[in-house]
Amino acid sequence: MTTALAANETALIDSVPRGLFIGGEWTDAAGDRTFDVHDPATGAVLASIADATPEDGIRALDAAVAAQEAWAQTAPRERSEILRRAFDLVQEHKEDLALLMTLEMGKPLAEARGEVVYGGEFLRWFSEEAVRISGRYGINPEGTGRMVVSQRPVGPSFFITPWNFPFAMATRKIAPALAAGCTVVIKPPALTPLTTIFFVSLLERAGLPAGVVNVVQTSTSSKVSAPIIADPRLRKLSFTGSTEVGRKLIAQAAEGVLRVSMELGGNAPFVVFEDADLDKAVEGAMAAKFRNIGQACTAANRFIVHASVAEAFADRVSARVKEMRVGRGTEDGVTIGPLIDADAVAKASELVGDATQRGATVLTGGNALDGVGTFFEPTVITEVAAGSDILHEEIFGPVLAISTFETEEEGVRLANDTEYGLVSYVFTEDLARGHRMIDALETGMMGLNVGVVSNAAAPFGGVKQSGVGREGGFEGIHEYLSTKYTLIPS
Repeated sequence: MTTALAANETALIDSVPRGLFIGGEWTDAAGDRTFDVHDPATGAVLASIADATPEDGIRALDAAVAAQEAWAQTAPRERSEILRRAFDLVQEHKEDLALLMTLEMGKPLAEARGEVVYGGEFLRWFSEEAVRISGRYGINPEGTGRMVVSQRPVGPSFFITPWNFPFAMATRKIAPALAAGCTVVIKPPALTPLTTIFFVSLLERAGLPAGVVNVVQTSTSSKVSAPIIADPRLRKLSFTGSTEVGRKLIAQAAEGVLRVSMELGGNAPFVVFEDADLDKAVEGAMAAKFRNIGQACTAANRFIVHASVAEAFADRVSARVKEMRVGRGTEDGVTIGPLIDADAVAKASELVGDATQRGATVLTGGNALDGVGTFFEPTVITEVAAGSDILHEEIFGPVLAISTFETEEEGVRLANDTEYGLVSYVFTEDLARGHRMIDALETGMMGLNVGVVSNAAAPFGGVKQSGVGREGGFEGIHEYLSTKYTLIPS
């Protein structure tokens, strides 16, 4: 595998700004600090970009605070039109955005194109929601006055986004904030910052006023984030990432009683009942497990399959997995790209090793690949025993782990046996059972006979230790609005 960039890849990388974006200007970091961004498929350096310091972070918050009042007073239609122009620019540059994601994150180009479509829809959806923020008016029950309930922007917001969906996670947070009238400081992940930087350059072209969105990429995340979160001018914190980090951020946010949105870890059960349509179940499994190389909080983590169909299900998914091609995401026919780094490969190896030591059988795959890049074979293991680490830890890799159950009650118990509650997947042809699962499974989202649930028009989020708040849907904009009640005496 070559480590040299193709001419079109070099041209694209060269078009991405290298600086921080603060107050409407691209600027160097304090002390001219920089860090490198790598291609996980080859290890090659893609770009060296500005590395924000804590002082840079506060400069970005200064800019957001300075712009807040004017942006909040900007007409909803104008905010809407800016978001719509951003959506149009994303469509114009969809191939650029897709290729950037593939280069810095590794996902196959076809999947990266899908993320551009998905992420772009948040811009279109919230451009439409910007003009629909509403309140209510009515006489109070005593008849002594009129009640006016209105919605106001929460205020300056700080976003910390993950590396696995670098475009969609930026749009999913920025779009509702802008629609609601909030200004933003965003800290993209050090592993995959280029996509967010390029997207913000499109927002600039769409006519976004200076200071409304500010970008501070950094290699020292906690050092830059802590002073921003502690600043009393900040009013909102939104984070997507691990539950471990989320807990720490919630504790920090508590000091300032900040509004928080937390989209944290997952341990999604994929339950296949004895009456399931196995064609649907296999298709759903391939989407729910191997999308984004298994590196998604919504990825199916535990395949809980009725004993009567477990062998047939395992054989069929194994046949599909054996056909998957591993390689750099820009290559034709590749369906499994690299994991994000060497630590991710080591974790996948450890989880498979623990399961096999406890009696699981590897039907296909199971190994890290030697050579350049951080690749792990797409894997299916079956007969996973209770207590295996892979049943309790988020895999974040292309490993499909199957265990079995006998009764509906047992299936529900196994599915709910986790501290997480982001999403679940259920396959059954029994409509009544499907409705029972909606009530029984302790997750914020559920796919019934489907393997992908995300949609800009739907509320995304979990329960238990998978987080608080919702992104997307009608609910998404309310995360950036505060309710004000006024009484007018009769």
